[in-house]
Amino acid sequence: MNGTAWTHTTVLLHEAIDALMTSPDGIYVDGTFGRGGHARALLARLGPQGRLIALDRDPEAVAAATQGATRVLDPRFSIHHANFAQMRDVLATLGVTKVQGVLLDLGVSSPQIDNPARGFSFRFDAPLDMRMDPTRGESAADFLARADERSISEVIRDYGEERFARPIAKALVARRESGHPVRTTVELSELVARAVRTREAGQDPATRTFQALRIFVNAELEALEQGLNATLDLLAPHARLAVIAFHSLEDRRVKEFIARESRDVIDRRAPFATPRALRLRAIARIKPGAAEVAANPRARSAILRVAERTEAA
Repeated sequence: MNGTAWTHTTVLLHEAIDALMTSPDGIYVDGTFGRGGHARALLARLGPQGRLIALDRDPEAVAAATQGATRVLDPRFSIHHANFAQMRDVLATLGVTKVQGVLLDLGVSSPQIDNPARGFSFRFDAPLDMRMDPTRGESAADFLARADERSISEVIRDYGEERFARPIAKALVARRESGHPVRTTVELSELVARAVRTREAGQDPATRTFQALRIFVNAELEALEQGLNATLDLLAPHARLAVIAFHSLEDRRVKEFIARESRDVIDRRAPFATPRALRLRAIARIKPGAAEVAANPRARSAILRVAERTEAA
């Protein structure tokens, strides 16, 4: 934890807990503990027989829950160093097959952004890492050091929705071939600023490239798909799924998942067979109010989607 208490303001705190909580004595999963804002609020609402199982892929988040002044001292709580895509396996080791609710707060947290050493932000000069779990996988710098121009361009285009992906990728490869590959956040930010010909008002030109590399390095969209699919098996009838997304790529997948599982499906190969019954029911789409956005500008793009598991097996 390097001795610094990186703070985090929880987004849509009360809205998420109100939407998720249906039974105070149920078992709940917080798949993205972060610094525990949602988890602590949920524990405050749980009954004596309730249980909260938290996961986080970031070792620093796990340390915040288990060490020092921020640790959670509650016998109803446990935390596990794991990606929420692995929640089915984690719960199986605990003997849990059904839960009353699952909460996912997607994207990067404020402590990850604000800690220069993590390499998520172009506001600080730091090694270009961007891994949510620094103990596993390939850093952003290592990816840029090995990938070809086409691969880099596709990542920046697909995950950052950056229209200047090709010139950015070309500049990255040219710099690498000159013997000076990009290794720090400032180097990447300056290179992108030179490659992007027009700038969006109020947005740094490197924003989309940083987002793209972060999503790719952490396989965030793949993990989201796996995590959402796991909830279908884990949620008991009438249990709730609550997902907070901060950009369109994530929110689109959550929206499509809920829509897909909220309608009867007819197998066109067997048109007279009984349709597969819907498995979810969309409950709500909630955005932060003006007061929350004013107090925490990072909340402005957040969208909370809530769905309920039906009786269907």
